[in-house]
Amino acid sequence: MPLTLATTAELVPDTTRVLVVGAGGIGCELLKNLVLSGFLRIDVVDLDTIDLSNLNRQFLFQKQHISQPKATVAAQAVQRFNPQASVVAHHANIKDPQYDAAWFAQFDLVLNALDNLDARRHVNRMCLLTNRPLVESGTAGYLGQVTVIRQGFTECFDCQPKPTPKTFPICTIRSTPSAPIHCIVWAKDYLFTQMFAAKAEDDDDDAIAAPSASDDPAEIQLLHLEASALKQLQTLASPETLGPTVFTKVFTEDIARLLTMDEMWANKPKPEPLDLATLYRQALDQDYVDHAVLEPPAFHTPAWSDQQVWSVAQNLHAFLYSTSILARRCHALTQANTEADLAPTVGLTFDKDDDDCLTFVTAAANLRAQVFHIDAKSRFDVKAMAGNIIPAIATTNAIVAGLMVIQATHLATGHPDRCQTTYLAKGTNRPRLFYNEQLATPSTQCVVCQRRYVTMHTNLECATLRDLLTALKPYRHALGLGDDLVIEEGGRLLYDPDFDDNLDRPLANVGICQHTFVTVAAEEPDPWHWPLSLYIIGSTDQPMPVAIKEPEQLAMPLHVKQPLESQKRKAEDQLSPDTTKIARADQPLVPTNGISSAMAGTADDSGPHTLTKPLENLMTQPADSHPVEIPSDNDDDTVTILD
Repeated sequence: MPLTLATTAELVPDTTRVLVVGAGGIGCELLKNLVLSGFLRIDVVDLDTIDLSNLNRQFLFQKQHISQPKATVAAQAVQRFNPQASVVAHHANIKDPQYDAAWFAQFDLVLNALDNLDARRHVNRMCLLTNRPLVESGTAGYLGQVTVIRQGFTECFDCQPKPTPKTFPICTIRSTPSAPIHCIVWAKDYLFTQMFAAKAEDDDDDAIAAPSASDDPAEIQLLHLEASALKQLQTLASPETLGPTVFTKVFTEDIARLLTMDEMWANKPKPEPLDLATLYRQALDQDYVDHAVLEPPAFHTPAWSDQQVWSVAQNLHAFLYSTSILARRCHALTQANTEADLAPTVGLTFDKDDDDCLTFVTAAANLRAQVFHIDAKSRFDVKAMAGNIIPAIATTNAIVAGLMVIQATHLATGHPDRCQTTYLAKGTNRPRLFYNEQLATPSTQCVVCQRRYVTMHTNLECATLRDLLTALKPYRHALGLGDDLVIEEGGRLLYDPDFDDNLDRPLANVGICQHTFVTVAAEEPDPWHWPLSLYIIGSTDQPMPVAIKEPEQLAMPLHVKQPLESQKRKAEDQLSPDTTKIARADQPLVPTNGISSAMAGTADDSGPHTLTKPLENLMTQPADSHPVEIPSDNDDDTVTILD
């Protein structure tokens, strides 16, 4: 019988399915805590592979796991903590098309252990679409936060504006960078450290264990080659040969290894390895390098200005030159320490005001950006961005993961009223580490959660915007949308009454693709009605141009509608108090017809929740027991509208 943290009074139901997004610093601790707390059905998604720098805080990983998928290794490791648990690993991006609404809907709750804003926003919207509770988390150094997001009851991830982060966790350095900052962090905290910083005394020569029968022989061979190249980099003594060797290793050989992982590039552009000989010839033609001696970059000239984005040839020149200079400096420090009878192993520390260090990081980051089709940055920009990296702290991750499991247990055992937001803070005036507060209510200004999410099936190749409008026509006035609508996708205007050029074009031709969100709103916004967010599912065998699945999604839940109605009445009373009151004297606020009997009960009138399927009630019924308004024609699973 495995050791578990769950008490017998509140056992998590065996049927509870949990999705964990992220298997990094927080994710490793979270997975371990979940299986020890009685959560037995877990899926984990992560697109990253294990790097040497992960081993100091992501305790599920060991040296023999380097370059293997984090999700796979983490799933295998935690199952040893609780053999009864079933942990399914997905080495992929959570934004990939296969992880659609139907896939999210199979889980009872979702836990985010992510370190990037874009993926968090995506998971937030998918949980709103499928009405799944989300436990959100985050850490930054000694600071941490855990909160719960429930559609219509709490603020969502986007209710509070998120500024573009100026600091990035170390886990953002990935094998698949997507922004310039990822390349800059990689150049500064990985490459510079490996080449010029002092090496740890306990670093072993061999980072790969003996292969087992279950390992892929081809992958094992690639790992041995990479480890051998890394060892060579650490032992090379010639400043003249270090630059070309490093270039070939990190921009050619390592990229070629990444290209062998086909699943990583199924939905994104493949990186392109750089060829040293080709770039060297370009640099020769442009007089940036010389056969005999490598001249220092002329930073005082316009072509090398700190404000100028260097060409690929310039970056090669700067990379080779700065590598040579930094290697000579390291050698000089080592020699000086040896002569002074000090420890011979010394290294450099990155300083953004050190010209050689900054040149190296700028050139290395821009060359990596070239490989992954990312915009390069000027030396000035790199200097501003290179100092904003937050170190990840294992203890903070562990504490936050524990807080997440507490919130998940409240949800799984039918007690969402116990959920709260918890902050982890260090160094405040009060002698406390934890600060709790009630979950905030949704922001009325939020453009993400203040709308209804509807699933729409369509044939993208033949259905048009006109078909979409036709499908929504019966619901326009009930939804408060009126006759004049606006259709947008990803900030692009596709249609309004004064712009109907796209009306009869197929959806695919106007840029609407599978698993995108299309917004439909009134041309004149009504504060008392929400816009629609249509989640598009494309299918070539769809018999009708447009079909709305589960039309009850179009109705606004009463726990949301009642406060809006109350606000509307107050506003109208201020304008015409007497006539407004008379007009509503005999009108019930909540219609009695069409309310599902399964949702008419309350969460508090039947005693404690049973443990058979506590989350089933949680998904369909809020904790404060408001029923959900269902249209009278909700006996149809699919509504199809044709001209």
